[in-house]
Amino acid sequence: MADAVAVVRIERPPANAFDPALIAELLDTLKPLAADPDVRCIVLRGTGRFFVAGADIRVMRELSEETQHAMRPWIEVQQVLETAPKPVLAALNGHALGGGAELSLACDVRVMAASASIGFPEIGLGLFPGAGGSQRLPRLLGAHRAKLLMMEGRRLSAEEARQIGLVDEVVADDEFDQRIDRLAADWAARPTAAIGLLKRVVEAGRTLPLDQALDAEFAGVLDLIRTADAAEGLQAFLDKRPPHFTGR
Repeated sequence: MADAVAVVRIERPPANAFDPALIAELLDTLKPLAADPDVRCIVLRGTGRFFVAGADIRVMRELSEETQHAMRPWIEVQQVLETAPKPVLAALNGHALGGGAELSLACDVRVMAASASIGFPEIGLGLFPGAGGSQRLPRLLGAHRAKLLMMEGRRLSAEEARQIGLVDEVVADDEFDQRIDRLAADWAARPTAAIGLLKRVVEAGRTLPLDQALDAEFAGVLDLIRTADAAEGLQAFLDKRPPHFTGR
């Protein structure tokens, strides 16, 4: 961690495929980072040629009731990322496939190296994306396009993914690390309290009637008015200077 940015690197060679041990370690790492007010941006990335290649097929082949319960926390990992009261950046340094692509959907921002690919190949195994993908992807891309991607099971290039809105930015491989560092620093400098509450209100609004969602929105703004960041933002505007947010 440096300058309020926590970088979590997933490293399980050769493809960073997840198994129960990796899931447990990731969950133990992410929970305190999500709760720590001094962490104002979380960056999630892989190592080598992969971001995450999905579930370890050797583990999947031997699924027992015990193994199924051990894999279930993968859903919880995504929920921790999705509900973290701060920006979460998926740095797709390499291929993001299956559960790895699903993991990226739980992040707020997805930035992809130009040589990487992303896809949901589970259909080729006689399965479908069952770790959040079948629910989050339609919310992001719309039901028709999401169903087509999951039914085809093909990989998308980084540029194809950007064009359909699956990732937000594509960066040349040799510039990727520097770009991630700059983006993370920029997100960490923003008003974390407002970002966290915005995430919560937007997510709640998906299932609430409009009138209730508007009430939640208004209540959230009233809560923010009392924060130090809001006071700083308003004063900085009057002073005609850049604001200095502290995440409080």
